[in-house]
Amino acid sequence: MKSTKERIQDYIIITIGTIIASFSVFFFLTPSHLAVGSISGLAVLIAKFVPMTVGTLLIILNGICLLLSAIFVGKEFTYRTLYPSILLPIVIRILEKIYPNMQSLMGDQFLDMLGYLFLYALGASLLFMNNASSGGLDVITKIMNKYFHMELGTAMSFCGMAVAIPSIFIYDIKTGLLSILGTYFQGIVLDHFLLGFSIKKKVCVVSDHIEEIRDYVINVMHSGATFYEATGAFDYRHYKELNIIVNRQEYVTLINLIDKVDPDAFVSVYNVSEIMSHTWGRKGGSQNASRK
Repeated sequence: MKSTKERIQDYIIITIGTIIASFSVFFFLTPSHLAVGSISGLAVLIAKFVPMTVGTLLIILNGICLLLSAIFVGKEFTYRTLYPSILLPIVIRILEKIYPNMQSLMGDQFLDMLGYLFLYALGASLLFMNNASSGGLDVITKIMNKYFHMELGTAMSFCGMAVAIPSIFIYDIKTGLLSILGTYFQGIVLDHFLLGFSIKKKVCVVSDHIEEIRDYVINVMHSGATFYEATGAFDYRHYKELNIIVNRQEYVTLINLIDKVDPDAFVSVYNVSEIMSHTWGRKGGSQNASRK
């Protein structure tokens, strides 16, 4: 269970991610009439046919998607999605009041698409990293990720095409093609941000001071570690290899400690993008999976 401080930190990040996503929709997506695959793009399309603003339509569509989230994803994700799904249209409504006749910032649909892609992908990645989403098609993306084991970016591009492709028949061909292209690249950019935020380091250490390093990892860093028995091919000497999985900040701390304790230690480092186990550490094995 997370502490109150950790939960507050999570919701601060969720708030920031939601505001970033809101800005991307209002300042880049809506003025250029792009239908890049998202619930916001769907709202932009529907707004062409019904007397409702994009902000109002987002509230209605998000309500439907939240129901699907509760049924197919789970309570925690739904609770964490409820807040941003309410906040996003509220922020857009506020921006609509402040800038009632908002025009394209860049004056070019392609540049607006790029601005939207990077801003929205950044905001969405902050939400997904905290087991939340902005609602709408992001919920469908999470459902596809859960049941079909698709990467979040791939799932977002796939379901977003259902919004982007019809734009060809509603707007001109240029707008439709840009919407389809933007939907495709949106998933790529999202995966890029998610990988950058979530990537960890697996550090493998062989040292004559391995117990001192282990003590620091366990009692100071409060992380987990795993010992492996290794044998040198040259002299058949037996070693203990210490394996630790750390985030970027912990990695710097750990390397500084190793350099201080044993400058001659043999260290190999690997990038880790995904950890599957969540309970093994509680059964007496490595604590890495349960903590990370």
